[in-house]
Amino acid sequence: MSKKSRSKIWFLVHGWLALPIWVFALLVCLTGTLAVVSQEIVWLATPQIRASAPSDDAQPLSYQRILQALAEQEPTMVVESLRKPEESHFALSASVTYPDARSAVLYVDPYTGRIQGSAPDFDFRGFTRALHGWWLVPFTHGFSWGWYMVCLLGPLMLASLVTGLVVYKRFWRGFLTPRLRFNQGARIFWGDFHRLAGIWSIWFIAVISITGTWFLLRAILSDLELSVTPIEAPVVNAREAVPTSATGDGVARLDLDQATKLAEQAIPGLEVSYIGMPENAYDVLHVGGRDWYPLMYQSASLDPYSGRVMNTYLKGDRPLADFIIDSMYPLHYGDFGGLAVKLIWFFFGLLLSLMVLSGLLIWTKRTALATAKPFKKARPPREPRAPSGAPTAEHSA
Repeated sequence: MSKKSRSKIWFLVHGWLALPIWVFALLVCLTGTLAVVSQEIVWLATPQIRASAPSDDAQPLSYQRILQALAEQEPTMVVESLRKPEESHFALSASVTYPDARSAVLYVDPYTGRIQGSAPDFDFRGFTRALHGWWLVPFTHGFSWGWYMVCLLGPLMLASLVTGLVVYKRFWRGFLTPRLRFNQGARIFWGDFHRLAGIWSIWFIAVISITGTWFLLRAILSDLELSVTPIEAPVVNAREAVPTSATGDGVARLDLDQATKLAEQAIPGLEVSYIGMPENAYDVLHVGGRDWYPLMYQSASLDPYSGRVMNTYLKGDRPLADFIIDSMYPLHYGDFGGLAVKLIWFFFGLLLSLMVLSGLLIWTKRTALATAKPFKKARPPREPRAPSGAPTAEHSA
């Protein structure tokens, strides 16, 4: 066998071995696209998670009134946190514990405070994100190998974007004169689609690949026990600062509506969407939310007895590393800006999946044709058949 023939065989083997990578990338893109709208799918399938205003001018209850309504329905349970969703058609969620040590997340009607149901321990949203993020491979010692497999696609996708722009000369013409030929065969159509979808998805591919690369870097740093940002000490009340009651009836804590106002005064523009209750007598009250910048949470830690602001977590005071880290997850899944942003992420995620599919089809067909070509050359040519009635060699003899 000549050197040229051997190189062709190795090229074909390389082509077929790349096929599982194409399939894996396609499945990761599809599961990621599904994960973007997974909460909306849960909303369609689960009536308990829905919230609807009783009238056009109805206003949701304040956090304190929600807390009171929960205490009236379940006096023995302890509310650990209240979380208001970004989209108004979702119910408010309350994390609670019961005297028998059970914990649950309850769906609460924000307009009446009525408990509508409880969330499962592992819902469809958690399933799709776990399937997309680490293929349900358990985390035993550090990050699972499933996480690394998925995140390795981040730098590969980023390299593919860069090389694609280099190979496709004057790619910006695709914005001005897009071309998609339907009548010249499947290979021409999928080639045009692959290039056209790639041009219009440049920004989206960059976002997904950069955030995916960060998730890979984060896993490596975590498994090496390295931290990008300094670990801050928890904020707690000093022992002598905690008031005591002589009667044993307990000490009154800060009203949640007052806590909300104090946090909004400490952080101008804050829209409170989360309240974390103190876990013990020395713990603080956490009030957090977002402002005009939707990718990063800000919060204030309050003394639950006096209302004194003990600490603030502001985006302007955080280092650049924190700013980047907190932005990665919302950017990757489109978890900011409500349903409109999610639909944009879903559309371009579907477009990216079709790009991978088109590349898979083009690659597979090209590899299959290259594999069949040597066999066609090696096959001996057929002898031409004599026409009907023509004399054969025997008759001629």
